Order: sequence, then C-alpha cells, then structure tokens
Amino acid sequence: MSLGAAEDDSASEIHIPSDIDWHMLDKSRFFFLGAALFSGVSTALYPIVVLKTRQQVSPIPISCVKMSFGIMRYEGLRGFYRGFGTSLMGTIPARALYMAALEVTKSNVGTVTVRLGFSDTTATAIANAAAGLSSAMAAQLVWTPIDVVSQRLMVQGCENSGKNIAPHINSSRYSNGIDAFRKILIADGPRGLYRGFGISILMYAPSNAVWWASYSVTQRLIWGGFGCYMSKKDECSFRPDSKATVAVQGLCAAMASGISAVITMPLDTIKTRLQVLDGEEKRPLTIVQTVRSLVKDAGFRACYRGLGPRWASMSMSATTMITTYEFLKRMSTKRQDSFPA
Repeated sequence: MSLGAAEDDSASEIHIPSDIDWHMLDKSRFFFLGAALFSGVSTALYPIVVLKTRQQVSPIPISCVKMSFGIMRYEGLRGFYRGFGTSLMGTIPARALYMAALEVTKSNVGTVTVRLGFSDTTATAIANAAAGLSSAMAAQLVWTPIDVVSQRLMVQGCENSGKNIAPHINSSRYSNGIDAFRKILIADGPRGLYRGFGISILMYAPSNAVWWASYSVTQRLIWGGFGCYMSKKDECSFRPDSKATVAVQGLCAAMASGISAVITMPLDTIKTRLQVLDGEEKRPLTIVQTVRSLVKDAGFRACYRGLGPRWASMSMSATTMITTYEFLKRMSTKRQDSFPA
C-alpha cells in the first residue's frame, strides 16, 4: 500500500520511495536508532516547551521575548532545561511504545481496508488515522506521569524570574525528577501522577489521528500535483531526489501541525494548568475549576497563551520528527532477501 504504487497508474509516473511496512523493519535497530535520533530532537526543542508551559500557567500575559530574558537573567541556561533529564528518560520508552503502536496499527489496518475494497488513498488515510489514535493512547500511559513531573520542574523557577508569575503553582520543592515523583506519589497517590490523563487522551488521540491522516492526504495531493504538472509538460516519468522528498515531507508535516496546534490549544492549556496548579487549599484542581480559573484570568483569550511557542514547537518538532522518522525507517530496513514471502 504505497504512494508510489498509486501514482504509477497515472499518466506521468512519480517514482518516490515506497512505504516501509512493519514486517520490513529490523526492530532492534529501529528502536535503538530511534532512541538516539529522537533524544537529539528533544534536546533541541526543549527550551520552547519550557517557554510554552510557563506562559500557560502565568495569570498575566507575558511575551516570549520578555520571558526568555527573564529566565536567562535569573536562572541562566539551566532554566531552559528544567526537568529535561526526567523528560528525556520518559521520552525513550514513550517513543518506543508510540512507534510500535503506530507501525503495527498502520500495517494491519491498511491491509484490512484494502481487502474491504477501499481505494489506496482512502485506505492510507484510514490506516494513518487509526495508527495516530492508537499510538497516542498507548504513549500517554507512559508520558502523562513524565509530563506531570517534568512540568512541575519546568515552572519551579518562576518565582525567581523577577516576580512570581504564577502564585498558585504547587508549593512543593523538588531537587530532581525522582524527588518530584516520590513527593507527588506521597501527597496525591498514583492519581497525582495521572493528573490530566483524561484530557490528554481527549486532546492527543484525535489530534494524532487528524495529524497522520492530514499528513498522508497532503503528501498524495502534492505528489499528485507534480504528476499533473509533468503530464502537461509531456514528461512520462518523474523521479524526485532525496532532498525533494524530504522537503515535501517537511512541508506536509508543518501544515498538519499548524492546524492541529490551533484546534487543540485550549485543551493543551487546560491540561498544563491542571497538572501544575493547585487550588486555594492546595488541593488538585478539577477540570471545571481549571476552566473557571482560566476564563477568570483573561477570558477565552487565555486559552491561547503560549500559542506562538506551541505552534513553533509543533511545526519544528513534526518536521524534524517526520523527516527523522522516515530516515530511521530506511536505516532500519531489513535486507530484501530476509523479507517474508
């Protein structure tokens, strides 16, 4: 079920690399290289995540530039990497679970939808949507506790950045991720580590489904456009080089991310505040209380605080993720003679 095969039926053939299915991958190489490559991506993008998180918990609007200067002045470079060790250690198993669920679901659902008589384009979109849904739900089992701990560490330095920008931040002091994990477990039990799990599923599962479906459909539209253009020039064949392929993949990823960021931003803001802030009696807030507090701060506009960093983070993350992911799959492909018949 590859795009290349679909395009081969058109008047102008577009010879792009075919899809790599789960059975074609060397699993040990796939997970080992994936951990290394995605750790590098996380390192580069982490400061933007810290900015977004602090903007979301702030009761007053603060620009990215002003907040960046405040962090650098009062906390130094370390302020941009608070909670990074915890986040990185959680990212590795979460990514592994995400990629395994993604590829297994995509391969199995794709096969079933083709057998049911769907067109190749429709089957690919359905398979990608189902894969995005299942992978997001699987990854949140690991990611939510890591998210809670790392976000607590991210905002811990807010009171040192000139003034306390978020007075209702949980007052516990954490020396590191393990200390935060232990204190949250003692104070709130396992439920404390899964604060915002429901809303995370509500946000990430549909968002991933839409993202992967949009990504696959957008890719086909762009390559289809190339096919139409080539047919008008009476060229029978078009074989894009690796740079053109990466450029199209990156463009499609950025487009899908922009739409997803705008649609899911209010849910992300509510989730972040739910995981980080406490009520007046230092008790965990409910979703209803979090929404009321957010609207009371600055109305509906408060739901979109941190949209700039989140948009940038999602676009850059998705672009680097998808190009890294496609590169990783090609690096992890088994030799052709080892494929099952």
